[in-house]
Amino acid sequence: MLLSESLAEHVMAGPPFAEVRPSPVEHFKLYFYAAVLQVIGEIATLLGSLETAFKQFPFLSGYYQEFTRYAPENSKWQEFADWWRDSLLAWETTATEFLPLRALREATGLDHEAMTLLVAAGLNEEDARFGSLFEIVQGTPGQSRLTLGLLSAWWRDADGNNRARTLIRQLQDVGVVQVVNTEAPRSQWALQVPVPIWDAMRGERHDAPASWARYLATAELPGREQLVLPDELRMMLATIPALLASGQAQALVVRGPRRNGRRTLISALARELDCGVLEISGPSKFADERWQLAGSLATLLRALLVVVLELDAGETAEVPLVKGYVGPVCLVLGKQGGITGPGVERALTVSLDMPDLDARREVWQQSLASASHDLEAISERFRLTSGNIQRAAKLAQSYAALDGRNEVTLVDAQQASSALNRQALDTLAARVNTTGKWSHLAASEETLQELRDLESRCRNRERLRVLLNENMSAQMNVGVRALFSGPSGSGKTLAARLLAVSLKMDLYRLDLSSVVNKYIGETEKNLNQVFSRAEELDVILLIDEGDALLTQRTGVQTSNDRYANLETNYLLQRLEAFEGILIVTTNASDRIDTAFQRRMDVVVNFRAPDAAERWQIWQLHLPPAYAIDQALMEEIASRCALNGGQIRNAVLHASLLALNDGGVINSAHLVAAVQREYRKSGGVCPLRTV
Repeated sequence: MLLSESLAEHVMAGPPFAEVRPSPVEHFKLYFYAAVLQVIGEIATLLGSLETAFKQFPFLSGYYQEFTRYAPENSKWQEFADWWRDSLLAWETTATEFLPLRALREATGLDHEAMTLLVAAGLNEEDARFGSLFEIVQGTPGQSRLTLGLLSAWWRDADGNNRARTLIRQLQDVGVVQVVNTEAPRSQWALQVPVPIWDAMRGERHDAPASWARYLATAELPGREQLVLPDELRMMLATIPALLASGQAQALVVRGPRRNGRRTLISALARELDCGVLEISGPSKFADERWQLAGSLATLLRALLVVVLELDAGETAEVPLVKGYVGPVCLVLGKQGGITGPGVERALTVSLDMPDLDARREVWQQSLASASHDLEAISERFRLTSGNIQRAAKLAQSYAALDGRNEVTLVDAQQASSALNRQALDTLAARVNTTGKWSHLAASEETLQELRDLESRCRNRERLRVLLNENMSAQMNVGVRALFSGPSGSGKTLAARLLAVSLKMDLYRLDLSSVVNKYIGETEKNLNQVFSRAEELDVILLIDEGDALLTQRTGVQTSNDRYANLETNYLLQRLEAFEGILIVTTNASDRIDTAFQRRMDVVVNFRAPDAAERWQIWQLHLPPAYAIDQALMEEIASRCALNGGQIRNAVLHASLLALNDGGVINSAHLVAAVQREYRKSGGVCPLRTV
């Protein structure tokens, strides 16, 4: 069928599409018109003429008028389609700007016909009237998408062979076309272009192209000079962009704690490669929708593909080759877990450790709007990841502003750090309120000296490694692991709280009921989460009654024994690698595996208080004003072998009795409270005074 005479009069002068500006939007429009041209030709053939097609579908005449601006003289529809293809490809050669559809075609190896079919599958996304047209032509009410059956009739080669199935399979393979009703017969499969893909094809750039993706344009990325890195790592990074661009390195793996600059480092590399960043949250399985779309989406956005994986110990992710993408893949991982597969066969690995004192000082200095006289103390006190330092600095400035100050103090930084801790740790562990001072603990001089040594060890945990020889320094990290052993009520938990107060650190108690899981492997995952967050946020982690977790390994009689031993072995390894401050309390140290005790840096033994210590505990707990006979107090302290917890409970009960009897604790109140504690424990009160 020939074009009409009116159309033939509009012969294009000069190069094809000379007036079309070379931009992603105009390029998409040319492909859109190519798809519409195919539809008009098929509809005209089906109905017998253009006039009949325009009469039944009037909106097509509007598109037809657009084609008359470009149409060569006296062409048949197929010749016109071929001319449009050749002219479009010739126009592309003059375009120096990045064109998403051209990049996708080159990366996937698809031809012009496949790209035209791709756009045709999304015509109703751009113009809903095509949806009505497809419903009528397909004779299926409610089916406004193109089906495989209709495309098979329309997309045929010069010999009349069906090309649609082959092209659609290729488009599905790179994730740019999806079937929405796979349960239907194949000829009735309805096709759609995923929304993120369609938007990117049009040249749109969204910060969040999908719920699982984040996009950053090149202009938003930091430069390498802005990174705070050790000199050795900075030199290494200078060579990585060339290796990635040349294809010598297929992938880049960046390991380290969360919020420690892993993604920032990759962003700086992307800037040097003159591309953006498409970051996707790690798929649980690389076969899911995210991974199917990721490659083509990254290509359309001209972005470096970054996959963030949160793997647990013993977990391995198999990374396949990315389809629709020819650039390097960057994987962000923690310290745990492994990766394998064809997608990482030629991968470079970079590890980002926790920043040292100098690096922390530089990050704090960069992050604070104004200078701080407490900068040195803040940098030394808060052993945080670089990302958490930046977050804490913003919060600290807010706390300073609330107090009418511009300068951030150590107190502001501590408040900000505590706020971060609550956000990240409250679902994993319980925050323990900490008040008091060492003088509030009644213990033997030997125990107090051990606690003072522990405090010093915690304060100097980074400096200590510098004093050691190379061999010793290589065998230890900055973690401090302490075991508090002694009978119940002897002050172990109180000592942990006072240590936190002294170090000006937050204390979090690990709730074993929320960690231990009956399902295989879940306990290890939960423990790893808690330990990792405690390291990243620099808090003291307390495991009360730790003998329930650090149990001795047993002979393997059943499968339960085997898995229990596996949990114990994992915990042994995780404790040894722990870089924070951990306190384990127990009143049954004989039940703790000896391997755990060997891994403890400090062991503090608490014993039941003697008479002098009990007297001191009573004085610490009784209110300033009381009416208790001095001789009775001495007798209670010497004869009643109560522990600290029992003494605390006795004072609370005596205070309650006093509230109903004048408000001042007297001898009768105290005797009644002490007798009550003996009844609770099933013992006989030794007091002679009744």
